[in-house]
Amino acid sequence: MNARDAKESAELADFVVVGAGPVGLLTAILLGRKGWRVTVVERWPSRYPMPRACTIDHEALRILQSAGVMAEHADLFEPSRGERGGYQIRNQDGVMLRAINWNRTAESGFANTNGFYQPDLEAVLESMAIAIPSVGIRRGWSAESIVQDESSVTLTVAITDAGADAGSRESITGRWLIGADGANSAVRELVGIETEDAGFEADWLVVDYEQLDDRQWDAFVTQYCDPEQPATAVNSGPGRRRFEFMRRDDISAEELGRADTAWRLMAPWGVTPDNARLQRHAVYTFRGSWARDWRRGRVLIAGDAAHLMPPFLGQGMCSGLRDAAALAWRLDLAASGHASENILDSYGTERSTHVREIIDEAIAIGRVICELDPVRAAERDAAMLAELADPAALTVEPPHPRLGQPSITAEGDSNAGRLSVQGRIEVDGAVGLFDDLVGGEWELIGLGFDPLADVPRELASWFLGVGGTSTAITADGRAQDIDGTYAAWFAAHDRTVVLSRPDFYIFGTGNAPDVEPLLRSLRAELEGHPVPSDHHSSTNALEGAST
Repeated sequence: MNARDAKESAELADFVVVGAGPVGLLTAILLGRKGWRVTVVERWPSRYPMPRACTIDHEALRILQSAGVMAEHADLFEPSRGERGGYQIRNQDGVMLRAINWNRTAESGFANTNGFYQPDLEAVLESMAIAIPSVGIRRGWSAESIVQDESSVTLTVAITDAGADAGSRESITGRWLIGADGANSAVRELVGIETEDAGFEADWLVVDYEQLDDRQWDAFVTQYCDPEQPATAVNSGPGRRRFEFMRRDDISAEELGRADTAWRLMAPWGVTPDNARLQRHAVYTFRGSWARDWRRGRVLIAGDAAHLMPPFLGQGMCSGLRDAAALAWRLDLAASGHASENILDSYGTERSTHVREIIDEAIAIGRVICELDPVRAAERDAAMLAELADPAALTVEPPHPRLGQPSITAEGDSNAGRLSVQGRIEVDGAVGLFDDLVGGEWELIGLGFDPLADVPRELASWFLGVGGTSTAITADGRAQDIDGTYAAWFAAHDRTVVLSRPDFYIFGTGNAPDVEPLLRSLRAELEGHPVPSDHHSSTNALEGAST
């Protein structure tokens, strides 16, 4: 058998990840840091050198923080700034129609939205993944077939490069396989997962350039609702800028994609070859879609393989990183025997509902921006301006979706499934964000008291064994709430204890008597024996009855 013949070999891993973009690499890092053997398969022989995503939100930065990225690479991200919240929607005449508060101090401890350069982030993630002894990255191999049984899944891969080894095939067997291989996911197709379309589609020219002058733009992102030429301008990382221009019917995609077209469209903003270096220009089709299922047996999908959305809220990659975080802790607990494999069933139900809300919001803004009919555009402007009669209504908050159901959260608690807060604390003289100083997979926080103080020893030991931490936040104790972040959060929610999951979503809240019921409820959920609703804490039961 010569080198061009099919070649069979076997490789064993705990987890096989298809796709070495940010979602796949983050998944590998989170699992690899737990000691699991992870093999990442990527069809392209080298990293994609051009930017794609260019904005990232506070929650995604907290996820990257948990993977160790922010400790040394916080300078990759440029916080949103600018007037009226940083995100502005203006009409053809430049009149403000709406603003979204991307400048706000967000609950995760970072700026609500940040610009970044994706190739730099991917380089960092790949170097971190390679540095983990149990993680391997195999570039230049394409997923060809998937076979699974009750305990394992085998991926057959074929060499991508049609060189001397063309026709070579290998097999990789793991306990689980994660498809993070993008919009045209081979994994999704191989296991027969269907997608649904949101019915929104538009071609846009995306232009990335390096800014050679020191001009300051009025906003972090501006959406120009101009029926003659809808456009977007956005800061895309330190020293970089992006413009996006919608394709009108009177111009072909081929003409739109030319460099001279890009310069012509940017000229009204004073962007010329004299003060900018063109880095990339490409035509993309913006659309919204989602997978009907996120799991088939031992195969799960994440990122663009599971959902696509127009970029008007900058949430595409952020949603993929949320997928990775939600999936990694489930896989770790299931593989280690600390939880039933049934916990993977809620991955899709939680994430699909969450991401659908964001897709709907992005499409709603997209329909506003993409209006080409002058009459309807004028009607739109009038309606949006009428909404601004109250000056306080000008700046609105970005969407804050709750996890879908069924979910691994405490029943009857309106706080459960919402994103938890992270503030700065002081511990033994060191000041920093909570996750950096205390950490933990499951974070149990009490305001002014140690939540585990009165919990039975066996239950407390179980909680610590699954990666739990217990912290008393006080004004003058070991963990001090130096900015008042936690005091304000607890006061606003009328609670004194919160239990958060490894992906930073709240499992449940309550007061001191509710700690033991919360932990028993969590244990039952993880072990596959949910506690009936009448066994939950009195606080949550009363709240459920009132709602």
